Amino acid sequence: MDIEINMDIETSRMYIRNFKESDINDLYEILGDSETMKDCEPAYTFEKTQQFLKEFCVDKKAAFAAVLKRSQKVAGYILFKPWEDGVYEIGWIFHKGYWRSGYAYESCSAVIRYGFQHLGVHKVVAETIDGVKSVGLMEKLGMKREGIQRSQTKDSEGNWADLYLYGLLQDEFLFFS
Repeated sequence: MDIEINMDIETSRMYIRNFKESDINDLYEILGDSETMKDCEPAYTFEKTQQFLKEFCVDKKAAFAAVLKRSQKVAGYILFKPWEDGVYEIGWIFHKGYWRSGYAYESCSAVIRYGFQHLGVHKVVAETIDGVKSVGLMEKLGMKREGIQRSQTKDSEGNWADLYLYGLLQDEFLFFS
């Protein structure tokens, strides 16, 4: 189920747009950092970042760049792709220099709004092993905990971790917007 999305969203401090191959250095600063990737997978090499950028972000248009208006720097990566009919998965990884600044909330809420209002999405889902920062953002976005899969997956260091599952229905989002 490949659906091409041409993302072009502006918020008060951010642009959310399709990735370009010229974003490689900014994306590598994010995906190549072991602290940033701790709750995802091992940090990427430059070559792996380059391949991921081209094949997944640019060619498949399954992830989008969260760009700071003031500097034009890519501050974050936002996954937004079909999971199944009417259901989209969202995920995010932001440069650690921008953590706790509200950029992830601002960007992700704009992407969710776009999905519900322009793509006719019925539900947005997310998952994480980070039971603090990511779960906090999911809840701030209005998402509801749908379950915890205990010791379901491994973290970047190979340790077993719980997987938190969250979802947000279009009706819930529109009611609280």
